[in-house]
Amino acid sequence: MSDPSPPRAGLLRDHNMRWLFAGAFVSNLGDQFTLLALPWAVLQMTGDPVQLGLVLALVGVPRAVFILVGGAIVDRHSPHRVLMLSKHANTVLLAVLAAAIAAGALTLPLLYALALGVGFAAAFSVPAATALLPRVVAPAQLAAANGLMMGQRQLSMFVGPLLGGGLLALAGPAPGGGSPAPGLAFAFGADALSFLLSAWTLSRVRLVPRAAAGRQAVWAAVAEGLRSFWADRDLRAFLAYGGIVSLFVAGPLHVALPVLANSNPALGPAALGAMVGAHGAGTLLGLAVAGMRPGWRLGTLGLTILGFDAAIGLLLTPLGHIGGAGQGVALLLAIGTLGGFMQVRVFTWLQRRVAPAMMGRAMALFMFIFVGLAPLSGAATGVLLRSVPVATLFSAAGGLLTALALLALLGPRLRRLGDAPVAVAG
Repeated sequence: MSDPSPPRAGLLRDHNMRWLFAGAFVSNLGDQFTLLALPWAVLQMTGDPVQLGLVLALVGVPRAVFILVGGAIVDRHSPHRVLMLSKHANTVLLAVLAAAIAAGALTLPLLYALALGVGFAAAFSVPAATALLPRVVAPAQLAAANGLMMGQRQLSMFVGPLLGGGLLALAGPAPGGGSPAPGLAFAFGADALSFLLSAWTLSRVRLVPRAAAGRQAVWAAVAEGLRSFWADRDLRAFLAYGGIVSLFVAGPLHVALPVLANSNPALGPAALGAMVGAHGAGTLLGLAVAGMRPGWRLGTLGLTILGFDAAIGLLLTPLGHIGGAGQGVALLLAIGTLGGFMQVRVFTWLQRRVAPAMMGRAMALFMFIFVGLAPLSGAATGVLLRSVPVATLFSAAGGLLTALALLALLGPRLRRLGDAPVAVAG
């Protein structure tokens, strides 16, 4: 294996990479404030986990529905331009949300509309951000740049929740009457400012020129990508399995965890921030270990994925029974470490397998499977929490995840999944 030091050292001296890295970190840090403040605001307004699941679904559904279109548009046009427009849109949406909370004028219909807007913008920003990096750095630096960008994202997921949890604690209780605490406006305002700052840093980035994109119609490009990915049986099996896994994990972490923190007197908003931050710290640790030990795996890539998922299920099972923040921090740190290690493996495998001309559509499909299905999981979790105790839900989700991973071991397709760089035809 070649020495990664020269590409990494070159990245640190690259003007474009410094601006891109700084802007992404600021934006990701601000996002963590919203990820904590949004469920907290909904629970203060309604106290209803179903409403929480609905609001998260309103963010996730348009992202899921339009992300394949977003990937096709990114492949056809400049990812720089698409990402810039999405940042400006998010700045306006979050500023309106912050102003409405500060004025005591936030209503559920307005919150629904803003959630839809944020989700729609994400359908274009996610594939744009993914496709931008190969236009910024040289091919020899791409692997190191991916590691650097994934690392800063996870660092923000560690630092952001800690800051956000403290900010929510300072926000104080809701004034009553179904309104969120006015102090929550600072969290959403900080995220709006982060988008504005990251848009400015993005304007300083200059892209590597490339040949003009084809003029294929958007829906035709989407259909072409789906046909190509469907023809790859290994990729098809992996994405199907990953979609099922995301249904078991996303809802408990995004919906049931805030409900647990809100309903358990031993926890609260600061504990929620600490637990979410521990998950981010664990993911960062897993990314670092994967980078330092690229050969570590349990036989094949498929065996590693299934083994790690079985372990995550076992760690998820007792999460609803914790008696304090320390136990939750330990469990989520371990879950994040296993997940972070696999992020590098899976992301690299996908990059090697997909033709460059389809990278935007491939990453859009990847994010649709692993992120776009999260609102369905969140909505189902919110409904279940009306009749199922939160501890029971965590136990059931963890047990089902472990059982699914063990069941998948019986089939040869996922068990033998390897790392061969077989590109899907473009």
